[in-house]
Formats: sequence, C-alpha cells, structure tokens
Amino acid sequence: MTGLTILAVDDEAPALDELAYLLNRHDSVGQVITASDATSALRELTDHTIDAVFLDISMPGLSGMELAGVLANYASPPPVVFVTAHDDRAVDAFAIGALDYVLKPLRDARLAQAIDRVVAHVTARNDEPSEPEAVEPDDVIPVESGGVTSLVRRDSISWVESVGDYARLHSDTGAHLVRVTLSTLETRWQPAGFARVHRSYLVNLPMVVGLRSAGATTMVRVQANGRSAAVELPVSRRQVRELKDRLVRDPMRTIRGDTGG
Repeated sequence: MTGLTILAVDDEAPALDELAYLLNRHDSVGQVITASDATSALRELTDHTIDAVFLDISMPGLSGMELAGVLANYASPPPVVFVTAHDDRAVDAFAIGALDYVLKPLRDARLAQAIDRVVAHVTARNDEPSEPEAVEPDDVIPVESGGVTSLVRRDSISWVESVGDYARLHSDTGAHLVRVTLSTLETRWQPAGFARVHRSYLVNLPMVVGLRSAGATTMVRVQANGRSAAVELPVSRRQVRELKDRLVRDPMRTIRGDTGG
C-alpha cells in the first residue's frame, strides 16, 4: 500500500498545523490535506480520494460529530479518527462508527497508534473482493448561507444554472448558489444522470417530464420540486439530438410528459 492520504480538519489554525505536522512525520502517511471547517472538508472529500479523516469535534457550522454522521452515509465511508480536547464524547464518537478517539494535547506515540489502526483498516478493506464502483445517489453538496451550512442532496436537484464562476442549484429546498462552474458539475455528475442542454443549464434527466418545440427552439420541461408546474429551459441546437437520445436510452429517466417535437 502506498502512503495514506489523510484529511485533517480543525477550525483552530495552530492545532491544525500541529496535527498536520505530526501526521506527516509518520512513515505510513503520504499526504495530509487540511480543512478548517466541515464545508471545506466535504469539498476536499469530493476532490480527492481520502483514506482517513482526522477530525476535531467542536467547529462552527457543522460539528465534527455531525460531519462524521454525514460521512457514515457514504457508500464507502473513510474511517474517522476524532482528535479533540473533549474527554466526554468518546461514547458518542464510537456510536457513529469512529475508528479511534485521540485526546489533545497530542502525543506522537498515541497519534502513531491511531495511524496504525487506519493502516490496518484500509489494508483489510483493500483485501476484500472488489465490486464495480457505483455512483452514490444521495451524494450531498455543502451550501453556506448566512453562516449556516446546509447539505443538499444531489438527487433532489432538478436543474443547475450557470452564474459566471458559480452555479445555482435548483432543488426541493430552494435555489442555492455554490462556488463551482457548470462545466465542473457536468463532468462530475454525468454518471449520475445529469446532462448539459445549454451553455447555461444542466438538467437532471430523471426530473425531465417532456420536450416542447417552439418554432426553431426546443424547450426541455423539468420537474420543479415544490411547484405544481414544470419549468421550461432552452436546449441548444447542437444538444437536441443528444438529449433526445439520452432520454430514450437512459434507464434513470422518468418521462411523464409529451416528448413530441
């Protein structure tokens, strides 16, 4: 096994620097990625393959316990090691599946024990018979607004709108602005049933209820969660044929409207 890629999460910069330094000293660790809050941690988990998460408990927004609860719902969750000054939360931590519970102030020998447990866990998991990787239908996207972090389920999103370097997610919980480009989401979410229909729009194929011709323009009708009527979005000419093909062959679709035109 090559060196572990570990995500270290702590909202206090000195504590995070110390944790990253001590982790990097261990021979089994190849890379340490740091995050100062749960939202940043979820982004790093999306962008990188993480072998383990070393996580503080008390953080603004989502706490370490809440973040661990989110990770526990992943199809293949990374092992979580809590690194905290709270000596009264170990029972709660192990109840949600924590691999280890390390108290601050950190001791190099104790941290090494936790890393060894991670190595044993990852090695045992890698030795299991491999299965085809599946797209997680309940993948979540962290969204911040007014100091509150919300978790939006990807399968609740009907369509995505480009807003410069941002994207607006239209879901059953409303519209949420996130700092990611539409092209990036197109690449990541295509296996989950999303299709680019226009330079400004990405739609969730299972939410498509029909197509409509309006002169030379084709409109795609998308189920608007929480509304009685569907929303119509324009389809660029070069995307019409591909969209119709995907609607016909895509097993994830749920077409309930008129697809004529």
